[in-house]
Order: sequence, then C-alpha cells, then structure tokens
Amino acid sequence: MVTSAEILGPEGPLKNILPGFSARTSQQQMATRVEETIAHRGTLIAESGPGTGKTLAYLVPAFLSRKKTLISTGTKHLQDQLCYRDIPLVRQAVAVPADVALLKGRANYLCLDRYHRVRTTAPDLSPAEQGQIQELFAWCAQTRTGEISEVASIPEDAAIWPLLTSTNDNCLGGQCEYFDQCYVMQARKSALKAEILIVNHHLFFADLALREDGFGNLLPGVDSVVFDEAHQLPEVASSFLGKSISGHQLLELCRDARAEEAREQSLVGHLEPQIRKLERCAADLRRVLGDSGRRMDWKETSARPRFRAVLSGTIEALAGLGEILREAAAAGEGLSRCWVRCSDLHGRLCEMSEDPRGLDSIRWAETTARGFRFQETPVDTGKILRAHLRDAEKAWIFTSATLSVAGDFSHYQRLIGVEDVDTEQWTSPFDFAQQALLYVPHGLPDPRDPAYTSAMIENTLPVLEASDGRAFLLFTSYRAMHEAQQLLERNNRFSVLVQGSAPKTELLQRFRKHRRAVLLGTASFWEGVDVRGDALSCVVIDKLPFESPDDPVLRARLRAIEENGGNPFMEHQLPNAVIALRQGIGRLIRDVTDRGVLMLCDPRLLSKNYGALFLRACPAMPLTRDLETVRDFFGAID
Repeated sequence: MVTSAEILGPEGPLKNILPGFSARTSQQQMATRVEETIAHRGTLIAESGPGTGKTLAYLVPAFLSRKKTLISTGTKHLQDQLCYRDIPLVRQAVAVPADVALLKGRANYLCLDRYHRVRTTAPDLSPAEQGQIQELFAWCAQTRTGEISEVASIPEDAAIWPLLTSTNDNCLGGQCEYFDQCYVMQARKSALKAEILIVNHHLFFADLALREDGFGNLLPGVDSVVFDEAHQLPEVASSFLGKSISGHQLLELCRDARAEEAREQSLVGHLEPQIRKLERCAADLRRVLGDSGRRMDWKETSARPRFRAVLSGTIEALAGLGEILREAAAAGEGLSRCWVRCSDLHGRLCEMSEDPRGLDSIRWAETTARGFRFQETPVDTGKILRAHLRDAEKAWIFTSATLSVAGDFSHYQRLIGVEDVDTEQWTSPFDFAQQALLYVPHGLPDPRDPAYTSAMIENTLPVLEASDGRAFLLFTSYRAMHEAQQLLERNNRFSVLVQGSAPKTELLQRFRKHRRAVLLGTASFWEGVDVRGDALSCVVIDKLPFESPDDPVLRARLRAIEENGGNPFMEHQLPNAVIALRQGIGRLIRDVTDRGVLMLCDPRLLSKNYGALFLRACPAMPLTRDLETVRDFFGAID
C-alpha cells in the first residue's frame, strides 16, 4: 500500500499535478506521524513552521486512511481554501474518491423562510437594500448551496444578511414550510455522509456547547479529528464553553416579534409598545456601559447604581414582553418561538444579574461599536476541554506554526487539557539567515511612556523609506494603531491603509496593488494573512504582545494560577506573548523567494531577562541595531 511519504516524495504524483511542487523532508515526516496517529487512534501535537506544507501533510494521510475525518480550521477562508484548492489536488494525487463536505454555521446560509418574508412583507429597507433583494432573487434561482459568500457583490457584514439568515433561536425547524429545501439541512445531510468533513473552530465548539440537532450527530461518527491553526482553540473554546447574552439577541428578538406579529396577526394589545420598551432598554444598556472595545469585570460593572437600574429595567421589559408573547403564541409558530426565546433570554439575564457561584468561572461585559455582550467564561478551559477530547476511540491531531515556547509544548497542553501525548516540531525550511534581517532600534523609551508610539514611528520612518513602504505595522492596541495612523498621514509619504477602514480582503488587495503602501493592523492581522513576493518586504511590531492587564478574564486566570502556587507571569503571560509574537513574525517570509526586514521595537527585548526567550522564538536570522545595515539590506534586494 502506498504511504503518505511516497505521495509527497520527489517521485510522487504531486510533481505532475501541482505546479512548482518540490518534495520537503519535513512535510513527509509530518505526514508519516499523522498517518501513524490516525492508525493507532493517538493524539499528536504537531508544530509545523511556515513553508513546511502542513496542509498536505495531514490531508494526504486523512484520504489514504479511508476513515471519516473531521477537519476544523481557524477561519471560514481556510475552510474554502481546503475545499476548493487543496482537497481537489490531494484527491487527484491519491486517487481516493472520498466524499467531501463543507459545513459552516447557520449565518452563512440563506434562510428561505426569512428571505420570502422579507420579499413579501417589504420591511423598512433602504433603496440600496431593496436593490440587494432584487439581486438575490436572481441568485436564488441558480444557487445549489445557498452560501451567502457566493454573492460577492454584497459584503458578508452587510446589514441585510441578519434579516435573511437564521439563528438557532429563530429557526422554525420541522415546522418551516421550506424545511425540505433548507440549505442548512442539506449541508448537514451531506456532512453526515461525507468521509472528509470541513468545519471551523467556532462551529465545532458551538456544537459542543449547544448539541444542536443535526450537527450533534456528526462528531460521534468521526474516526479522526484534525485541528488546523490549533493555537486558536483555547480562545475560541473560552467563548463557547460558557454562558452569554448579547444586545444583538435582544434586538433580534424585538425585530422578529414585530415581523411575526405582522404576519400572524395575533392582535394582542400592547405588543408593539413593549417591543419598543425593550429596544430602548437595550440601547440604554449599551450607553451606560461606555466606550466601545472594552472588557469590564462584571462585579465592578454591576456595582454601579446606574447600570443596576438599567439592567433591572431590561429584565422587567423582557418579563413584560414574555407575558404578552405567551398570549400571542396561539396565533402561530413564529410568535410561539418568539415567546420561547424571550423566556430563555429572561432566564439567562436574571441568572447573569445574580452573584456568581463558585470560583470556576469569571463574568464580564464587553462593548463593541454598536452592541454589548455579557459573558460567563470558565477560568480553566483545559478542564472542560479534557472531558470533551478524552475520547480514546478517535485520533486527535493539533497543528499550527505556533504551539510551543522554545520547543516546549507544556503551556499549550495545559490550555487544551491534554497530557502524555506525542509532540513534534518541524521548523520552517526557509533560509531566514539569507532571506531576512532582524532590526531592534536604539533609544526607544519604556513602552508605558505616553510618547512611546510617537518615538516608535519616528524610528520606523527611515526603515519605511528604505523599504519603499511595502510594510505591515502590527500593533498591540487600537489606541496605538490610530495614533500611528495620524502620525503617518501627517508625514504624507506613504499610502496608509488601516484595519477597520474597509473589509480585510479589500485592504489586502489594495496593499498588494499600491506601491509605497503601509498597512496598520491589530490582532486580526497578526495571523492568517499571506502576502507573498515583494509587495511585503517589512514587518514592524510595536511592542511585545502581552495581554492587557485590565482584561477581567486574564486577571481571573492569573489569580487562579497564583492561588495554586504557580507563577502567573512565567506560566501564562509570557508563553502567550511568545506564541502571539511568533504569529506576527510569520507574516514576513511566506515563500522561498521572499526577502524582508523584521523590526521589533520593544526595548524590553534586550533590557529584560525574559527578552531572550522572545529572541529565541525568532527564526535564525541576523540581528542588527544599525539603521545603515537595514538600508544596505534593502539596497541589495532592489
């Protein structure tokens, strides 16, 4: 029987299928380890550096095993890349006709029931949204999957999509007249039959948390589970393996109750005034929580009299709406579902308003530009994950470019709750000594200094001149990013692109197209961004990426480590920051022909003892503190 290493070898079929393919020893070694793990139903943590080719290293053995394999990715974009680019190549190479299914969350599929309601009831839509409805009419006639990403002309964050997609709360299930044609149900049926199933981490953990009908039947029948971009698992799990309630859920209930009343005509009095009352309460809650982009400790927040008053008013408004919806529920299934949702939200908000029980979880509030969320999160996610990932009847593979700290996987193992498992590390095959240069500038102030960002940009400008733009500037906070934006725009030498000013894909397209462009980003641009060639020649990182000490979840976790006799900084903050830095560094060299400069601005790299750990996390490239050396490096590129 042919092995994975042979498929990926120099004489394997990929050399005739994949343009530019060359056999990589590290890729073959990883594929062999994955093959063995699947065969013996083991657990493998596999760190695979940029350029190793980890995707093919797990796909080839998954296909050859002929076992049902679930692959969970970090993003929907990577799901699509696997399904439409990588898997067709592997299927052709291994000549195994396995069924493949791509499954996304409900919000990614058009809901036919809600679509027809919008078309027939004509809610208050803008002219542009009315035009989008007309555009969707033509698309509906020919789509087979109902995936909204197929409609490229309507952004995925367009305001119209929540009106046209369903949630677990508002789905009518078997009572829906379009149930037999439902795109979500069709996708789930395909998933049940598939030998290779592709999901993302959010959907995987939503299923663990909700055990939603349909998808809850998938995991028990799987033989192998592969987590790609597995470094994201602890944070994603933390979001789902707890309790939450959001302003969006409250407003969505109001919107749906209003629409169902228009359709089912219960004619129960005071429904509309009560809906408006809840909408005002949701707006008041957002207002009283203050600035956007903040996480706040629940105990501190709930101690504020104004917040307590608004929260009590919201609970009262939900209770009042529930009483009216209970009476209206007899008019139809839609209003009945709204009553159930209202009762559930009321119960969750009441529970959230009470004093926390025990020390195993932390409650907090979070604000966004237009909304808010109240969350209860487990302090130790690993404990909960251990129970879910203990199934000895499955093979578990965790892979990413950044899972270890100086080759030690113990921190990651603790976060995901797995012990006594196989670990392996394959470094990047790129020649960083020749392809890259590490620059640590002289004379920057302490990162806590209010003038730090200004000094950092002053030191960065000569580097950007030498690189002719073509740079990512990665920041650890929005505040620093926007301050840097103002300084760079005042300088007026470069085309400045800023995270949030346009969709991520559009910003990257502009960056690749424009000469002398610099792109400023925070967390979402530190990973999962792939710009190859000379469009990106410089990555600048403003500070070592320690988590904000004001984050209530972080504070609770550090407190728990300390109470157990551990060292919170060494056991949690430092390893998390090292892994995050490695993700940012990974944006620079994406191909064997890439060349570039990595500029790390934080003076703690050389002034603090722990700085050595960050430097060891960098690929083996020359380090300089001399600006002229940087200029010479770029001169050699040009």
